[in-house]
Amino acid sequence: MSDIIFSDRLWDNLKDSLLQSDLESCSILRANVVGFGDDLRLLVRDVHIPDDKDYSYRTHTSTQLKPEFIAPIVKLAKNNNQSLIFVHTHPVTKELPKFSLTDDKGEKVLSNFLHSRGLNIQHAALVISKNGCCARQLASSSPMRVININSGIEVICSIDYEQKEINIDEFDRQIRAFGSEGQRSIESLKIGIVGAGGIGSIVAQQLAHLGVKSFLLIDPDVIESTNLNRLAGATRFDIGVSKVDVAKRYIESVGENLVDSVQGSVLDENIALLLADTDFFFCCTDSHGSRAVLNQLAYQYLIPCIDMGVIISNNKGSISHITGRVQMLSPGESCLACTDLLDADAVRYDLMTSFQRQSDPYFEGEGEPEPAVMSLNTTIAGLGVSMFLGAVTNTPMNARYQIYDGIRGKTHAVKAKRIPNCVVCSKQGALGRGKGWSLPARKT
Repeated sequence: MSDIIFSDRLWDNLKDSLLQSDLESCSILRANVVGFGDDLRLLVRDVHIPDDKDYSYRTHTSTQLKPEFIAPIVKLAKNNNQSLIFVHTHPVTKELPKFSLTDDKGEKVLSNFLHSRGLNIQHAALVISKNGCCARQLASSSPMRVININSGIEVICSIDYEQKEINIDEFDRQIRAFGSEGQRSIESLKIGIVGAGGIGSIVAQQLAHLGVKSFLLIDPDVIESTNLNRLAGATRFDIGVSKVDVAKRYIESVGENLVDSVQGSVLDENIALLLADTDFFFCCTDSHGSRAVLNQLAYQYLIPCIDMGVIISNNKGSISHITGRVQMLSPGESCLACTDLLDADAVRYDLMTSFQRQSDPYFEGEGEPEPAVMSLNTTIAGLGVSMFLGAVTNTPMNARYQIYDGIRGKTHAVKAKRIPNCVVCSKQGALGRGKGWSLPARKT
């Protein structure tokens, strides 16, 4: 399926601008394209709202934009290899809008015009009323989802065939909590989990039991004896087996789930970009380099991510601090760069090859393993999965950044400031640029 993705209040601004008039209104959006074939994500970057003078004519049921308004936008799209989304309203419609025969004819003209100008990329059409919207690939009958991503995922326009039956008996207790629509939302998303170790293996278990049906698991490591005290689902017979295969085995034992497992590192760009095919992902890694890659990927490709971790500080044989952090990385929320949680030197070392590290006079070795306890990992994993539920269902769990103090047994929500021109999460930076920017990852 193909999606039109809005972020950073672009949807709200578009809707408010167009629906304030009882005359039919138009807009043209420029979007960066991610994906191939019929599985495309159009990441909306720019919204062009015409003035009254930009219309050739305008009534309650029809309208037309002047060529001189359209031409420079088409040129911008061509120069930036972008898709165009043509938007119009049905202001007098009192129900969900549908494309009309007039729309069909107009889109064919537009499609031929764009191809004649060399824009041989997939474009889209979107019609809005006060009661909803409908979207499709331009000049076709192929429907598209419309999704708004900020502090959560809001599916503004779904596709009829997505309304699958849910197992009411199996998920009865959950449906009593967040309704059948909430359960359907959970089951409709493809979820990535990066890091299938102490925290990631628990996240995988919880999501499987919640009803997630489609997974992408990424981790480069195999199980060692030192992992068994904290790796959920693993046994002593799994030593030497990849962590993703153990997590996959558990997920598939819970239900009829589709699980793609990749034994590789997101420090490699080709592996990290596999996440562009997910709707939401969890960062359960323990390196600054992988976090830097995933932090930018979340904003660059408009895919929400929940990053989490636990630190146990030991001072002279005694635990001094137990600190957990769960943070959602999504348009409208501060990123790891804004919150100063990435160590630049550590990122640089992580992205080096073994040979480069040996040649670096400042590299001091791999260091000692950090303490890890399964019960604390479970606490943080639970907070992260609950945050996910708050983002994808109507459950009123609104915290998007939480700190856990294990010594005092307290969890508190944090509201971090965003850096206005952040290179990662602002529009001046990587936000919504898709393939237009490189990830801070190793090229292969």
